[in-house]
Amino acid sequence: MKTSKRLALALILFFLSLGAVFAQSTFPSGSTQGTTEQNETMRPVQIPNVAIQITEPQSGQEVAFSVRLLLLLTVLTLAPSILILVTCFLRFSIVLDFIKRALSLQQVPPTSVLNGIAFFMTLFIMWPTFTTMYNNSFKPLSDGQIGIEQAYKEAEAPIREFMFTQMSDDTTYIKLFMNMSNLDKPETPADVPTYVLVPSYILHELTVAFKIGVLLYIPFIVIDMVVASILMAMGMMMLPPVQISMPFKLILFVLVDGWGLLTNQLFISVIR
Repeated sequence: MKTSKRLALALILFFLSLGAVFAQSTFPSGSTQGTTEQNETMRPVQIPNVAIQITEPQSGQEVAFSVRLLLLLTVLTLAPSILILVTCFLRFSIVLDFIKRALSLQQVPPTSVLNGIAFFMTLFIMWPTFTTMYNNSFKPLSDGQIGIEQAYKEAEAPIREFMFTQMSDDTTYIKLFMNMSNLDKPETPADVPTYVLVPSYILHELTVAFKIGVLLYIPFIVIDMVVASILMAMGMMMLPPVQISMPFKLILFVLVDGWGLLTNQLFISVIR
């Protein structure tokens, strides 16, 4: 115990003497004189206060505003899916995927590239519709000339017109959903509700895309059958026919300018 006390006392005396040495030391000559006082022209950093207040609604108008805000956030979350389903993107993406499978291509071109092609083709086709929506809905709403409900109706009208144009020659799905909803037979396009028009348009686009895909498959299936028959006649049954037929498919697709022909026909199928 006496040894530990002496050691502690020696350490205390050492630190006290070290502090006295630093206190008596001076800076070398020529050193810049400093100060610990803050400059009066400098302002301290101001951190804003963040307050969250939750109160009960005092009137039905406040409740309606909260519900509208919730619905708006929901629509914004589903906006990409809605734009995909009510435009020609659905048809373009399915047809491009069909041509990739018909050519027996696994990784080239990647799915992201095909979706990008379908997106910009859709943007090219839908640009007049989007321009009409901007001029009749968004711009007057931002300028304060119309309200939200009127802006929604003005934005809905061009999309409905586009969907009706695509289904002008086939109203089977519209009749189907009208019967399922127990609604009367529509006399004019305005009599068809939007919640009936959208699923009808989606099924119509799926049907058209699959029809185009079947037509694209036919010439490439013929090449597969010819190559498989030749390999079987030569006794090469262990050799996969896809490895031999794929180069011939690519040669045929390039010789007929497949991408240009496919794009042209897709545009013709949409623009009437």
